[in-house]
Amino acid sequence: MLQNKFLQTLILILFTQLILAQEKYTLSGTIREIKGNETIIGASIQISNSNFNRTIQTNEYGYYSISIPKGDYEILIQTLGFETISETISLQSNTKKDFLVTEKSKEIEEVVVQSNNKSLKIDKPEMSVNKLTISQIKQMPAVLGEVDVIRSILTLPGVTNAGEGQSGFNVRGGSADQNLILLDEATIYNSSHLFGFFSVFNADAIKDLKLYKGGIPARYGGRVASVLDIYQKEGNSNKFSMNGGIGLISSRLLAEGPIVKDKSSFLIAGRSSYAHLFLKVTDNQNSAYFYDLNTKLNYKINDKNNLYLSGYFGRDVFNLNNQFMNTYGNAVLNVRWNHLFSDKLFSNMSLIYSDYYYGLTLDFIGFNWDSGIKNYNFKYDFKHYLTDKYKLFYGTNLVYYSFNPGKIEPTDSQSGINPKQLAKKYAFEPSFYIDAEQKISEKIAINYGVRYSMFYRLGQETINTYANNQAVIYNEEIKIYEKATPTGTKYYDKNDVIAHFNNFEPRLAVAYTINTNSSVKASYNRMSQYLHLISNTQSPTPLDVWAPSDNFLKPQILDQYALGYFKNIKNGDYTLEIETFYKKVKNRLDYIDGADLIANEAIEQVVLAGKSRAYGLEILAKKNEGKLTGWASYTLSRSEQKTAGRTPNEIGINNGEWYKTGWNKTHNVSITAAYRWNEKWSFGSIFALQTGQPVTFPTGQYQYQGINVPVYGNRNENNLPTYHRLDVSATLTPTKNKNRNWKGEWVFSIYNIYNRRNAASINFRQNQDSGNNEAVRLSIFGMVPSVTYNFKF
Repeated sequence: MLQNKFLQTLILILFTQLILAQEKYTLSGTIREIKGNETIIGASIQISNSNFNRTIQTNEYGYYSISIPKGDYEILIQTLGFETISETISLQSNTKKDFLVTEKSKEIEEVVVQSNNKSLKIDKPEMSVNKLTISQIKQMPAVLGEVDVIRSILTLPGVTNAGEGQSGFNVRGGSADQNLILLDEATIYNSSHLFGFFSVFNADAIKDLKLYKGGIPARYGGRVASVLDIYQKEGNSNKFSMNGGIGLISSRLLAEGPIVKDKSSFLIAGRSSYAHLFLKVTDNQNSAYFYDLNTKLNYKINDKNNLYLSGYFGRDVFNLNNQFMNTYGNAVLNVRWNHLFSDKLFSNMSLIYSDYYYGLTLDFIGFNWDSGIKNYNFKYDFKHYLTDKYKLFYGTNLVYYSFNPGKIEPTDSQSGINPKQLAKKYAFEPSFYIDAEQKISEKIAINYGVRYSMFYRLGQETINTYANNQAVIYNEEIKIYEKATPTGTKYYDKNDVIAHFNNFEPRLAVAYTINTNSSVKASYNRMSQYLHLISNTQSPTPLDVWAPSDNFLKPQILDQYALGYFKNIKNGDYTLEIETFYKKVKNRLDYIDGADLIANEAIEQVVLAGKSRAYGLEILAKKNEGKLTGWASYTLSRSEQKTAGRTPNEIGINNGEWYKTGWNKTHNVSITAAYRWNEKWSFGSIFALQTGQPVTFPTGQYQYQGINVPVYGNRNENNLPTYHRLDVSATLTPTKNKNRNWKGEWVFSIYNIYNRRNAASINFRQNQDSGNNEAVRLSIFGMVPSVTYNFKF
């Protein structure tokens, strides 16, 4: 009944707004960069006269639309890194008006005096969202010679990673698999190269990114922690150009240019590391390297239709003396069609393919192992610009999954290994959403909507059945959980439904404007996640396996609440954001002690459903203008998990008590600074400090047959030592760049300048000489200097 009333209210509002819209005219168009004809995402457009003042933004395709009364208006367009445009127009009918913006000069005078385009959108009902343009990212320290997209978001409040040498990132106490990572709308399942030291995103090919930590719009779904939405550049449609960089560890090259001038263009970017080649000079047969390729084509059919084709392919390769070889990576492809039904109705249709592959060769054992996940995705999104105060978004998303848990093949007939294919799994996830953004009054703006998601676990598989439908049993005598013995099996034919779920996911965000420089915002969102990453590590590894929800693995359900205060200081020269949040997740997987996860065909026998919660305070202060710019962030938070017993006789995991998750970081501090000294020299630095990763240390020991055996305490009740480091960089831009087509710069950087040996882990072992147990601290990286030459022409 409540859901029906909600939909009826939306229809009534839509009908009312359509009537009001008939009394106004529509101003619409696209904002592009004049040099390469790239569309500008999130450009600020202020439209005003003596009786009217409204600010809107371009969407993710550079398009804007607003319906306003006829009359004369002053148009002010501001976007980070570009000159401000001011123009007067007379609106007497529906008008299409495109704008071209010019990139700012990098001369020191232009850096000191900037237009105010970094100020917070005080009245916009959007919170828990951080946006970084590529120009901001490129001002950060270029560690190992190149700026890094994932490392840049780690400087934001509420975002951490598990530590050095570990991939992925954690948002507001969530695990890395709870993040939805999109590259041109395609899902990326592993965001890291070389186990976290590089990201899979080539900054040269990236245009814009947004990180949603809360208040997530209804068009997004499928994960319960965050959404990282990244868009690639479209390619220069005016002239051919190239840029790249040559470093000690890796190099990159990008080429872009018109196919048909002002009508279609291409972009192709490649990147590769080659540090392993130096090992071969010393007859060392070990190697570790990565490579990736970004591509994009676009074609403007006419003023109302545009086609895009974008793709990414990346691989990591590890080879230990030709005995152990590991290859893994992402491959994605997206075909998009942008269409304008009218100046008020914008649409985007996408056909998307995503593939994450993992391959392992153990030559000393004699077998190959392949696993992975693929999805095929159809998206159709509509953006309806009804009036100057009301916008409606709606659409559908249909995803088909194919899971390969693992396939074993012998490398030769003498290996003694029998070939085996673990049962493949299939699933279908359709969803529909409607979302509205409305300006209720001069002080109140809201964003509200609902997403309806479904999930069908499909057959062509034999499923175990268990007594009382419990795949894990509790042994009361020795008080441990054990695998249940199947009572039988049931076969599901192709496309038979093994399990079915559906969830309503309401979303709400409210902004209350206190004055022109400050506001209070609040948000609530519910989200469902139907995929689970089966892993026994604190951060994702290539060996981890994705699994769909079924009769035993229930979907994770999130409820998150957030409240924040936002303020512009000195007309946006400084900004302050303070947010507090609380989130809880149902059906979070927990593993019984001694769980065996690798090549397990009955994963339901080692997992139990628990719950998690996280809460905290986030502060972000920015200095936006002057020679010195940057930001400081601080997060105070707690992330916990609990798996209670299913009956009064069961003890649960960790005695049924709350315990810290592996990504709990009580304190997290990050300070990012960029300083432009003069036309030739600029400097950057990042300081990071955070509470050490939660771990479980021994609390005692006993002897068994002359061997000291440690006894461990409760889960994650200890911590590694506090993590901290300082990265610095200096960029030299020769003045002769001004007078030639070839432009170059030298980037000098030092990762961890004071050589802090941060602990990646602490292992306990028995000393062979003394026989006593001892703690051994493992550190992966110390100080790492690098130099890179960047160029463009």
